[in-house]
Parts: sequence; C-alpha cells; structure tokens
Amino acid sequence: MVPGDGVGPDLMSSVQDVFQAAGVPVDFEEIFISEVQPAQSATVSAVIESFKRNGAGLKGIITTPASFKGGVLRTLNMRIRRELDLFANVVRIKSLPGFKTKHNNLDFVIIREQTEGEYSALEHESVSGVIECLKIVTEEKSRRIAKFAFDYAMRLNRKKVTAVHKANIMKLGDGLFLKCCEEVAALYPHIEYEAMIIDNCCMQLVSNPHQFDVMVMPNLYGNIVDNLAAGLVGGAGVVPGESYSHDVAVFEQGARHAYAEAVGKNIANPTATLLGACNMLKHIHLEYHSKLIEDAVHRVVKAGKVRTQDMGGYASTSDFTHAVVNSLHSA
Repeated sequence: MVPGDGVGPDLMSSVQDVFQAAGVPVDFEEIFISEVQPAQSATVSAVIESFKRNGAGLKGIITTPASFKGGVLRTLNMRIRRELDLFANVVRIKSLPGFKTKHNNLDFVIIREQTEGEYSALEHESVSGVIECLKIVTEEKSRRIAKFAFDYAMRLNRKKVTAVHKANIMKLGDGLFLKCCEEVAALYPHIEYEAMIIDNCCMQLVSNPHQFDVMVMPNLYGNIVDNLAAGLVGGAGVVPGESYSHDVAVFEQGARHAYAEAVGKNIANPTATLLGACNMLKHIHLEYHSKLIEDAVHRVVKAGKVRTQDMGGYASTSDFTHAVVNSLHSA
C-alpha cells in the first residue's frame, strides 16, 4: 500500500476499515513516498522492490509539482511506471447504480499506454526561450498495448476497439501507433475496429459516449480522456483504475487527482479507492470478499442517503465508510 499525497492516506484508512470489517485476509505493507514531502518519503527502490515481491498493490495519487526547480525531469510516478514496466493503464467507466448523471448506463474501457509518448522526460532548452520536447513512439510498445487492448476485449466479450490518435498531424509518431493498431486488429476479425482522431473523440465522449466499448490510445491522450470520461459518471471520486506489467498489478484511482485542498476536512469520496481495492481482491482471487465490498458500496450509493459533497450530498469520508461497513452483511 502506497497512500500517496493529499487525501490518499484518508482514503487508504477507509479501505483498511472496510477490509477489517469484511474479514479480508490481506496484510498491507505500507510505504509512504512523496515528491512534496521528501523528508518523510521512502526511496523509489523500496517501492519497486515491494511491488515486485508482492505482485499487487494499492496506490494513492503521488502529487507532481507543476514547476521545475532544477531537479530530474522524470517524476516519481514516471519512475515507478518505467521501472515496473507498468505499460497498460486500464480505467473502466461504468455508471453507478442509482446515481444519475447526464449520461446513464455507461460501460466502456479506456486503455492507455503509459511508458512512452510525451511522458519520456526528454526535454531541453536548445537556445534561450526555446524548449524542445521529444515524443517517443516505438513499434514494440505500440503493438504491445494494441494487443493488450484486443486481448482484453476478447477475454471480457467486448465487441469493439477504438484506436484514438492524432495521425493526421503527427504523421510519423501517431502514424506508427495507428499502423500497429491496424495490424493487430487484423488478427482479431471477430472484434470490430475503428480509428478516431483525439479531438473528435473528446466531442463524441461528451455527446454520445454509449458508442464506445474498448478504447486504446497513447500516453498523453489517455491521461486526458481518463479524466474527461470519469466526469461522465461522477468524477474522480468514483472511478477506479489499474496498471499492469507482465508480473505486477497496481490499483489506484482512475482519475489522478490528489485533492490536496481537502486534506484534514474529511470530505473526500472513498468510492473510487474502495472499488479499486475490490478489483485488487479480484485480481488475487479473493472474489468473495471483492463482491462483498463492491455490493456494499453499490448499496450505499444506490440508497442515496449517505453521499459525499462531490455526489451532491453532505456526508463525510467517515460517514460513507461507516455506511459501507454497516451495509456489508445487509444483503
């Protein structure tokens, strides 16, 4: 367990309370790492070693300072992803039963390549006032994420994969990504394939999101679309996410926001973190406990009596957590 910054520690406390009440047979090895609180932070190597040894974990959001103060360009998040090779980020956008938003009954998946692209940390000032940034796109990693997306669609009986790109402008970089997606799509004839330019994709998401099933895209587009799509079903507080390498799975919030302004106010919504923890339990074959907690969360949301501010209610983090605990065995 990596609590992260902002309200991360509060949300992880909520998970531990619910796990204890549900009798989940999981012990957490807790490691705090932070870029904004370096004095209390563990080393990246300690986090990497723990994830590799345990194979799975729960991670809060690690805040990345917006300003560059002469340190390394690669953030802690980027270093963790790169060293664990967490190449696939998966965010399932699913409407919560009983919680009405502009678009209801949504259920689609965003798959993001997250080890290269604009996040390669290759920037320099060529002459004063001119910054050059390198966007790295490789055939190997583009083909790998495309295959991951189609395998995911096939395994979960999804019908369509949409490749999101900007190859009309970035003809070489995004062109290579699109070419790899097209070649992989040919190997899965029973799955419908389409390509969509990122700007049109964003418009389609807010006007008719029901058309999407599985979406696959490069790093930066995925980061933006994850947050946009999370807003369709209730925001950062309700959507879980997960990242995969070949041998490690890290579960976290789908929309990455540490919500630092809410620290100490007991107002953060633990739904996304709790549902992410349920996905982790499913991953390590604790399906009974996963379903027990997931059903309890859904019952609380559907009842509508205990909702945090972001869901239009007045309940605190503690109120919501207690409601979930009380609902665990009420089915």
